[in-house]
Amino acid sequence: MFLGREREFKKLNLLWEKESFEMAVIYGRRRVGKTTLINEFCKGKANIFFAAMESSKEANLSAFSESVFIAKGQESAAVYTGYIDLLREVGQMAKKERMILVIDEYPYLARADQSFSSLLQNQIDHVLKDTKLFLILCGSSISFMENQVLGYKSPLFGRRTAQFKILPFDYYDTARCFPDYQDEDRAFAYGISGGIPLYINRLREYSDIWEAIKMEIFDTSGYLFEEPGNLLKQELREPQTYNAIVTAIANGCSRLNEIAMKASLDTGTCSKYIRNLTSLGIVEKELPVGEANSRKSIYRINDQLFRFWYRFVPSNMNQIVSGKIEKTFEKAVKNKLSDYMGLVFEEICKQYILFRVDELPINLGDIGQWWGTDSKRKRQVQIDMVVLSPDRKQAIFGECKYRNQLLDVEILDELIEDSNAYPGNIKKYYYLFSKSGFTDRIIKRAKKENIMLVTLKDMMHITEQ
Repeated sequence: MFLGREREFKKLNLLWEKESFEMAVIYGRRRVGKTTLINEFCKGKANIFFAAMESSKEANLSAFSESVFIAKGQESAAVYTGYIDLLREVGQMAKKERMILVIDEYPYLARADQSFSSLLQNQIDHVLKDTKLFLILCGSSISFMENQVLGYKSPLFGRRTAQFKILPFDYYDTARCFPDYQDEDRAFAYGISGGIPLYINRLREYSDIWEAIKMEIFDTSGYLFEEPGNLLKQELREPQTYNAIVTAIANGCSRLNEIAMKASLDTGTCSKYIRNLTSLGIVEKELPVGEANSRKSIYRINDQLFRFWYRFVPSNMNQIVSGKIEKTFEKAVKNKLSDYMGLVFEEICKQYILFRVDELPINLGDIGQWWGTDSKRKRQVQIDMVVLSPDRKQAIFGECKYRNQLLDVEILDELIEDSNAYPGNIKKYYYLFSKSGFTDRIIKRAKKENIMLVTLKDMMHITEQ
């Protein structure tokens, strides 16, 4: 069994065993492994697999017809007169035996024929619901699948019997894909792939993470060298404008007005483009945890490959194109990765908290970063992690340091002082996360004050349990 999708695979098979009509909606960003999951589920089962095309209604009907004929074991160049006849034929087939109908990239089909969703709903209600058909609608357009398939205004609303939003692997599933890597190299692999299965598979072909990075990203023939640009071209119009926005965010712009100015756009137009990037999972909007003031919102790159690529590739493009990156890789990339890994490590620490939720001193509510003003010290404060209890009367404050040196007591003192700027009268707990470990001084103090110290090695033990 392939790694990382055991829960979804098990649920699909439980639905399969029911022998009744099922409609599963499977969606998620490109490269996340939706089709791989579906193909694994379909193994050994009667199925019709149709991959819709970004083409005309007629072209899709022809290709869909061919998929049905192949499933029937017929060689025919004929085309059904329409989707009603095609779906009725599928219904007749599914009356005799349990079978799967997969419509991959459903948004392409529904956009090519805007009546298809209504037509499908009618066939489900009057024909397919009384068969043994297992219908799977799959799509990469998250907004379309959530609004036009699952949304209450959709003709298909209420027909689905299961839905799966396929997310990238977390750090732990990613680490399991690199069993021979050291802890730090596993973290790098996650920090570059972002848990996207396709990217993981490209990196795991190499026994050394540094060789993988050089061959796949810093070589013009590498698969991942043009991946961010190709995704922008594939998913969006005006890729140059989106490229300018992503570049601005990658280079430190986080607020809307800063991004718009850097990308030479007005804020209203820039906001629309950013929403599209957010719907694709490339960019995310973040607020200080526990607050709803949109004026404090910031934007950051959510896709780790995009973040890594825009951080290191454009600035080294001359060396890459000339084939001389090997000579400057140590200085231009490798020596700067600890700084790059800061945000990645924060995400890993957050996932550690979620895995250890039963061991926390508080019940889990919201979790995220917090930033604001310390009125007493008259300075801005940023705390890597704040975990709130549901009633917001208790909180865990955490600091995450991806450094080669051991953490000492001054980091703890600073965290305690910064936590005093957090609004409200709350009971506080403290966690420190360190890549390399802690000094004896802070270990002794942590025991006395019941402060949790966690290393990267401690986090990796989860994958071994």
